[in-house]
Amino acid sequence: MISLINSIWAFAIKFVFYYPLFMSYLWMVGAIIFYWKERKEPPYQQPVGLTEYPKVAVLVPCFNEGDNAEETISHALKLDYPNFEVIAINDGSSDNTAEVLDRLVMQYEKLRVVHLAQNQGKAMGLQAGSLMTDAEFLIGIDGDALLDPHAAKWMIRHFLEDSTVAAVTGNPRIRTRSTLLGRIQVGEFSSIVGMIKRAQRTFGRLFTVSGVITAFRKSAVHQVGYWSPNMLTEDIDITWKLQRAGWDVHFEPNALVWILMPETLNGLWKQRLRWAMGGAQVLIKNIDVFFKPKLNYLWPLMFELCLTLVWSYLMLIMAVIWLLHFLFTIPTFAIVSSPFLPYGSGILLGATCLIQFALSKWMDSRYEPNLGKNYYWMIWYPFVFWLITITATIVAFPKVLLRADEKRARWVSPDRGIR
Repeated sequence: MISLINSIWAFAIKFVFYYPLFMSYLWMVGAIIFYWKERKEPPYQQPVGLTEYPKVAVLVPCFNEGDNAEETISHALKLDYPNFEVIAINDGSSDNTAEVLDRLVMQYEKLRVVHLAQNQGKAMGLQAGSLMTDAEFLIGIDGDALLDPHAAKWMIRHFLEDSTVAAVTGNPRIRTRSTLLGRIQVGEFSSIVGMIKRAQRTFGRLFTVSGVITAFRKSAVHQVGYWSPNMLTEDIDITWKLQRAGWDVHFEPNALVWILMPETLNGLWKQRLRWAMGGAQVLIKNIDVFFKPKLNYLWPLMFELCLTLVWSYLMLIMAVIWLLHFLFTIPTFAIVSSPFLPYGSGILLGATCLIQFALSKWMDSRYEPNLGKNYYWMIWYPFVFWLITITATIVAFPKVLLRADEKRARWVSPDRGIR
């Protein structure tokens, strides 16, 4: 019996160690392949002119964005694109968002405002905005996001070149950098978020678009029933709905948007827990793809999602047993080399992280020339964000199982950081 337990435990140890190592190198290889094509593009400030300029509607759902709405709307209205409008959706805000938007709509001809009587959630806000325009292409951003003037040209070209493209996600950049958590997130969105999207696009399909900046083909969104109002992360859900329907989703790193992120541990935890619960919802909703051979192009994403969940729970089990080893006398199977400590496997994992961070910052320096200065702060990423992310994943799955499917995913006022 002890021999069997030792074998199982040894396998679990190897999986916990090799899984993140394998995924890290897979991401790096995929990102390099993507970058080899990306580097041939002109600088992001100089997009190539389009053969035509179909109408674009920039949708800006707002909930209690009185402090940010004017700045966000003014940037959206500076879009370097000849045929567009901006639609701001006030989703039942309880602050002065309505007053700010009503004042702005009197100043700008290209701005339209929709007021929802009650808070319906971002998904319903996006749907309300999309039904208010005759534009075939929609660019969804958050109520605190600053859209780059060239973003529309970079994204719309994908739709014009390929009629199977339903969505094009952009490249979020962090502008809250006054604290350690903010500076770490600057690197995270390059070394983790940006690198994963590059790799996924190289090898197949994207797990999710970025809710803070994505362009959609409205006819495709209409075909799949728009955004789901009961999903905590409408961006992940719409990505899977579109891809399941046979549509393609692209990543455009030149389409930039500058966003605010949490800079407190409490705000960060709430954000990552919501993200993890959204991922768990998508896993449960789409697990049936394994039984549909026609959807085999989504199997790698679902395998990764399932393995990440298993890995997180194994990390929890390992941490508990590893801790108990120092407090109590337990069977010898628990006395094994731990990847938590800075020797052996721990050193290899740490070195891989540093290589990944360096590679991603080199790639994204195309958009932020001084990004390399942020490299120092990334040494804290495994200590802070891995712990939060793993814990959120562990907590999220049972919470989703206990959550009523029909429950509407409504807004809460998030931590916008310290500016």
